[in-house]
Amino acid sequence: MRRVQVNLYDETWPLKYEAERKKLERIFQSEVINIFHIGSTSVAGLKAKPVIDIMVIVKDIERVDHSNQHMRTINYEPRGEHGMTGRRFFQKGGDQRTHHVHVFEQGDANVTRHLAFRDYLRSHSEVRKEYGNLKHRLAMQFPNDLDSYIKGKSDFVSEIEKKALEWCESH
Repeated sequence: MRRVQVNLYDETWPLKYEAERKKLERIFQSEVINIFHIGSTSVAGLKAKPVIDIMVIVKDIERVDHSNQHMRTINYEPRGEHGMTGRRFFQKGGDQRTHHVHVFEQGDANVTRHLAFRDYLRSHSEVRKEYGNLKHRLAMQFPNDLDSYIKGKSDFVSEIEKKALEWCESH
């Protein structure tokens, strides 16, 4: 069973991202357009589950499936679309997750959504603090129930995503 754990921001998270980014560049090679650190661990000062989320933008999402075995060699489990059409998802660490890789084809709307959310939190300290506190409260309330933790923050995340997309369009 996976415990829901939310930690204070850890200065090593960007370093962990960078080490993994280099491995992913070697695996996806010429398919890669860009690689980003996303999710809560990419926002300095934000409380987060200690799982590094990485978004890889590729030229052709169908070609990603040919890299599943290479991803296994660096301990990632291929999960296919994993509930999101057009994505390829990989997780590392089993029940003690350490990394998630989300692969999208260039032009997928989820790319904009993820980057807008990250950048909005980086630029809005009050929202960042409020989100971190919400996640901490939910983790304390649902330490053994990841679904309830996710459900508990979904309305807040949806609201912030809308604001973030509007904010990005105006900047």
